[in-house]
Amino acid sequence: MIVVENVTKYYGAHAAVRDLTFRIEEGECVGFLGLNGAGKTTTLKLLSCLLLPTSGRASIRGLDVEAAPHEIRKFIGFLPDTPPLYDEMLVSDYLRFAGKLRKMTSSAVSKRLPEVVREAGLEDVAGEPIATLSHGYRQRVGIAQAIIHQPALLILDEPINGLDPVQIVEMRELIRGLRGKHTILLSTHILSEIEQTCDRILMLNQGRVAAQGTEHELLEKMSRGSTFVVEVRAGDGQPGPEGLTSALKAIDGVTGVVLEPHASDAIVRAQVQAERDVRGAAAKALVGGGFELVELSRRATGLEKIFVELSRGQGPVAGAPTPTASTATESSEGAS
Repeated sequence: MIVVENVTKYYGAHAAVRDLTFRIEEGECVGFLGLNGAGKTTTLKLLSCLLLPTSGRASIRGLDVEAAPHEIRKFIGFLPDTPPLYDEMLVSDYLRFAGKLRKMTSSAVSKRLPEVVREAGLEDVAGEPIATLSHGYRQRVGIAQAIIHQPALLILDEPINGLDPVQIVEMRELIRGLRGKHTILLSTHILSEIEQTCDRILMLNQGRVAAQGTEHELLEKMSRGSTFVVEVRAGDGQPGPEGLTSALKAIDGVTGVVLEPHASDAIVRAQVQAERDVRGAAAKALVGGGFELVELSRRATGLEKIFVELSRGQGPVAGAPTPTASTATESSEGAS
């Protein structure tokens, strides 16, 4: 559905995004993850046809964003980081107004209005002035105006920004309910929301794509070496903690061994860091050395650790464009 090839956007002399390349398929829910200033808002505005690229090419459903922006906007719904609301209007009147801006007929708006009110969870406030709404309800109205014309592509810029914990859970459920009805792009700097909402993650750092893929793919590609936990039986003639440490350190590829506490005195536990997955060699060495092996399991690298490393410029996933420290962050766009 979306093809972005080597897209760069400058504000004056500053590159907000540089050499972006990625594809998004119809029906996907993709999260754009990055620190403030990483280029998320600029990327979403480029795809919303609110900005034009300085160089490179982006197309949506085969239409070029520079050549056919008006056609593309017909099937896009966009929620900016600050919803475009009019405080003096009633919620229902505002949504009618939003529908007419989308060139919907009066009859089409009247038919769609109760549906979008229900989808966005606005039944209790549809007749209320927008000025009286909580921040959470204002975000819901913002989503409702973005989906009233049933767009193929829904773009949400920081939809949970400023929400309290209860509102975050409610917004998460709302977005999940929209999956399958739209291709969804959403940006956030909150990792847990990406993990719980999106099919795929696109990490931005200093205006470049630092990594992209499913959660599983990122964990597999970004895990530097292997971390695993070993538990062996203690006592009754078994080799002790020192013997376990020595046996593990003697395995080719092991770079570090740290003993960890265990609730039972009958178990000795160690965390092992290795250059690669050496669990097979470890099991053979320990059993051959007289240890009674209780557990040998891999401890996966978390997405949070990957995100922090990429944000510090400690290396991209193989195949992703390489982030550079010299790339300028977004200027006039502000935090994204």
